[in-house]
Amino acid sequence: MRDYALFIAAANTATVLTGGAVALLAYRAFRRTGSAALRAVAVGFGTIVGGSVLGGGVHLLGGAVALGVVLQSTVTAVGFGILLYSLYTETAAVTEKTKISI
Repeated sequence: MRDYALFIAAANTATVLTGGAVALLAYRAFRRTGSAALRAVAVGFGTIVGGSVLGGGVHLLGGAVALGVVLQSTVTAVGFGILLYSLYTETAAVTEKTKISI
């Protein structure tokens, strides 16, 4: 376990930083537009980041690497399911394009 502790911490830190940035940007875009799809993107990435924190905490504090991997993988799968849902969520009403002739 000690051989991989630094790598696990580095990988989880990268996931938290990059995933957190994407979640924050998606949340800001949701607040600006009110799009349900962007809200789902923010929740999905937030879930993935939460799973990384949970799994990393179990790895480093509890010492149970297998349990940490199972928890992180499960929460990550749920997060990706939410992201998949965001692709099918209806967006704002489509506006008609009109051609103006001069």
